Amino acid sequence: MGRLAGKVALITGAGAGIAKASALLFSREGAKVAVCEVNAAQGRATESEIRALGGEAHFIHTDVTDEMSVRNAVAETVSRLGPLTVLFNCVGTAAAEDAPCTEVDMALWEPTFARNVLAPFLCCRHGIPELIKAGGGSVINMSSWVAACGNWHKHIYTAAKGAVVSLTRALAGEYSKYGIRVNAIAPGVVRTERTNRQYDNPQWNLAVDPSPRARVRVELARGYPFSVGEPDHIAHTALFLASDESHMINGTVIMADGGRSAY
Repeated sequence: MGRLAGKVALITGAGAGIAKASALLFSREGAKVAVCEVNAAQGRATESEIRALGGEAHFIHTDVTDEMSVRNAVAETVSRLGPLTVLFNCVGTAAAEDAPCTEVDMALWEPTFARNVLAPFLCCRHGIPELIKAGGGSVINMSSWVAACGNWHKHIYTAAKGAVVSLTRALAGEYSKYGIRVNAIAPGVVRTERTNRQYDNPQWNLAVDPSPRARVRVELARGYPFSVGEPDHIAHTALFLASDESHMINGTVIMADGGRSAY
């Protein structure tokens, strides 16, 4: 029997990256998975992969920054898959143009906060009532290692991910009486499609790309005691938080950054 047998998980952004890796892993561990994704082609691809492996999944076109879309996604999840017991708010974004407070273009503020803070807020707003009806469950939010550091130059993203930590703790305190645990994961740099696009070169190899920008990313990667992460590494952290094995974990931020924030 899988570690998530009998559970229904709604995962946002499940068409790519960490969220897709989590959707596949959750399914292998027995969960029914709602693949909530704004990119229909990617969402349907994840749905098809899960079904091809014998799992149960349902794609729902979802804009996590739009409350009506989120409300409909939660309702459709329950209608198609059953009582919701796991909510994984995985959608996030970091603009390549983000910069220090005194230099950054303020046009980045709203879209960065919309996808990183408003999105999990809306999903919790409509998802938590369903977890209460189900008798409890697990909410997992996506923060970042930068929320714990004072030396990262993307200040709007840093502020947004810090807000996720505060939101997570507030939700944990408010809804624990209903048997709901709310935790956050704070990854370091992970080799997702988005990260690779930002850094231009999937190999992150100075022999291939000797530019100053490449040198900065390589130096960042060398600062990780256990190297830069892969999506599956974070997916397994989410699996633990989604499972009953993490019964005593609530209001916690798990630093899944290979030790980067500690050194």
